[in-house]
This record gives sequence, C-alpha cells and structure tokens, in this order.
Amino acid sequence: MARQEQHNLKDDSLMPSPLPHQAATELKVSVMITTHNRVKELKQTCEVLESLSPAVDEVLICADGCTDNTVELIQQNYQHYRLFINPVGRGSVASRDYLIRKAEGDLVLALDDDSYPLAQDIVTRLRRLFQERPRLAVASFPQRTEEYSESLTIEDFGSSYYCGTFACAAACFRRSVYFEVDGFDTSFFHMYEEPDYALQCLAAGYEIYFFTDIIIRHHFTPTGRNEIRTHHRHAQNEQWSMWRRCPFPYVLVLSLYRFFSQFRYAVKRGMNWVIREPFWWFAALQGLPNALLRRNPISWQVYRLWLSLLSQPIYTDEEWQKRFSAVEVKPSRCQQQSDMNITTRI
Repeated sequence: MARQEQHNLKDDSLMPSPLPHQAATELKVSVMITTHNRVKELKQTCEVLESLSPAVDEVLICADGCTDNTVELIQQNYQHYRLFINPVGRGSVASRDYLIRKAEGDLVLALDDDSYPLAQDIVTRLRRLFQERPRLAVASFPQRTEEYSESLTIEDFGSSYYCGTFACAAACFRRSVYFEVDGFDTSFFHMYEEPDYALQCLAAGYEIYFFTDIIIRHHFTPTGRNEIRTHHRHAQNEQWSMWRRCPFPYVLVLSLYRFFSQFRYAVKRGMNWVIREPFWWFAALQGLPNALLRRNPISWQVYRLWLSLLSQPIYTDEEWQKRFSAVEVKPSRCQQQSDMNITTRI
C-alpha cells in the first residue's frame, strides 16, 4: 500500500520549524502534485518522475476529491509515494499548502498532474540553482504547453530574469522560506496564490526567478477546466490579496482599477461573460471581512516594485541589486520571533 492519509487541511498543528538553508550536496528534493480526476495524465507524469536521474527524494500526491481511479493507481503502482486523500475536494491552493508543510525536502518541486520536467537531471540542476542563489525563494520555469501553441516549437526561451509571479505547474520552492511568511492563502481555493505568495517573499527580502535552463512540459488537459470560473476565482482572490497586503490609501485606487480591468476583460470575451460578472463581485464582498481581519499591509515601496515586476522583469543581477537595495524589507516571521526572544532575554 502507498503511504496515505485522510486529513483535515485546517489542522494548524502541521507547521514544522523552518529548515536551515543547506549546501547543494545536502539539499533534498520533494515533488508535490495535487490532482482531481485526471488519472491518465497523472500516470504519465509519474512515469516521467520514475525516470529522473538522480531520483527525487520523495513524491507527495494529494487526491483532492477524486472519484476516478487516482487512488488505486498510486496504491497499486507507486507504493513508495506519499498519498494524501481529501474525500471532499478542498481546492488546489489548500492542497498544495498542506503538501508543502508535510514535505521533508529542502526544495519542493510543484507540478500539475499533467506537467513534468523534460530534463532527466532536473534534481541536479535544482540543487545547483538554489545553492548559487541563497536568497531564492521560488524558481519558475518555462512551459511547453498547448495553452500557448508557439511554446511547443520554441528552441530557446531566452535569458533568465527576476519576476513577480510564477506558475505552480512549473515551479520549485525553498521550503524554509514558506514558514517565514504567511504562505498560501487557503481561502483562495484555486487561482492567484502564486502572485500573492511572490509578493510575500519579496517583502521578506527574497527573490522570485524565472530560470530558463529547466523546461516543463505541460499538456494543459481541458478536463476540469472552466474559463469563466477561473476568471471569477482569479478576480475575487486578487481583491482579497490587495485588501490584505496593499497599504492605504493605494488599496482604494488599485481595487477599483482592477475591478474595472476585470470587467473590461469580460466585455472582450462577450456578453455571456459580462452577465456573469456579478457572481464574483458578490463572492469577493462576502470574503472581504475575512481579508480585513487578517490585514497586514506591506510597504508601498515593496508593493510598487512587485507591481512593476509583473510587467517589467529584471534581467541582470546588477539592476536587481540597484532597485531592491532601496526597498524597505519587512522582517520575516522568524526574524520577528528572534527579535522578541532577544528582547525577552535582555
């Protein structure tokens, strides 16, 4: 039998102590995948993971409300994987949050059930990358995917760069950083956890880096995807993130601007989208009190830098140092706790 657990994602006792940043030869690499009724695609991804050399240290899979043969696939064919079962779907964000907390590796490679690395030596490349960049929180990778057909034939994805977001279908986390910040907002269910987490990392003085020497094949399976639903979740979660992290009075302007930007996008997609826009408006309003209760704004300097990175990435280390050195970095949770301990001892 595969190692498996049925769990409650609201269990706050699962947060371990942060791991120290270790040397490249010591870094353990975990893979996490959350899946919902895509057993065929998951099987293909697992076959690729089995071929990696060197092998990853562990694979964690969350069967999130699956009603197909996903659980049976893992139990029968991949008994060495760690399997976690949500009898009722909790969403990709809460599932990934749980897997990161349960992982034992120093680095956690996040994949979709229909995405996998093209390089067999990805473990070696990840260890080298994170050792060379001690402030790297998340590495994001280019994807060859049917969603963007031109990516399927690109030979060279260009230079790597600093950026303001990433895709959980093709990213690797330094796990210790995850416990220094808030982590994924599990109220999101699906969508927008990536830019929100990237913002947290930047505010704590860490880097988000798009690394083009590792490529992920993402088949982008249409099963379980709904464009309008995805748009609604992205829009409402964006609002909740702003009201948690954007300082006043800028949050008022940005909230209205993004509201009209989302509506303008719906207009471009057609009347069927427009008439459904109020669904996410009401959902966003319902969740706003919860966002305000957890409001913890960061400095406008950091927020503005993050906004610029979303559209204008930085390609050189020199430019990154120049722009980031002038930014007021918010102490991480661990730094704040350390300061409190020192004060207590004094």
